[in-house]
Amino acid sequence: MNIILFESHELDHPLPRRDERTIHLLKVLHKKPGDTFEAGLLGGGLGYGCIESIRLDGAVIFSLDLKDSPPPRAPIRAAVGFPRPIQLRRLLRDLSSLGIEAVDLMGTELGEKSYRDTRLISGGGARAALIEGAVQARDTSIPELTVYSGLEAWLAGRPWEEKDRQIRIRQGPFLVALDNVRPEGSFARFPALSRPVTLAVGPERGWSDRERDLLEEAGFIRLSMGSRALRTETACTAAVVLALEKSGALG
Repeated sequence: MNIILFESHELDHPLPRRDERTIHLLKVLHKKPGDTFEAGLLGGGLGYGCIESIRLDGAVIFSLDLKDSPPPRAPIRAAVGFPRPIQLRRLLRDLSSLGIEAVDLMGTELGEKSYRDTRLISGGGARAALIEGAVQARDTSIPELTVYSGLEAWLAGRPWEEKDRQIRIRQGPFLVALDNVRPEGSFARFPALSRPVTLAVGPERGWSDRERDLLEEAGFIRLSMGSRALRTETACTAAVVLALEKSGALG
């Protein structure tokens, strides 16, 4: 854990003895009463915490001093065809740690339909993975996560449109669909980008021809990242890193 992250409902209660954050503070960091640690409030500020005391039952009483703002999230949205649940957990963690604004999960024609039934979403595992990514990145915010039944529903919803932004952007987002079967160019060779990016990443079996047509009609340009067939999580993470680099977010 790079920071100890709290939620608002936890602020008036001690950390239980068996909480993983308590174990990390006392067993890994070897903190004692009076010691400070890096801390943050989910959806709030960053700063430091202090261990005020340790109760007889092992619970940790703490205080927080959170005066710093979290790092800004990059204006990148990633829409992903449902991968295997074990891959999905890793993917959500990594996308959260990379600091993108939003993640959309969607069914696809060539994707395994059983993957959509994962309890990771309804059971809270997806949110836990996003929080884990924030902890890794010393952040207090997580990407917005939305689930769509399929590509058509996602395209119809057009969640990439900037309706709710306080600061309007003259140009709409750059719309990219990763495709190494019928690409129109290479993502790696694209020049620097000065506007938000929306990435559409299909399942391991790729897009169907009908889905390619739908993406093209919606204004997406199909770009490849080489001739190799990548796992969904690998392709998505690599594409996000490319988008971050081209938008200057890594500088």
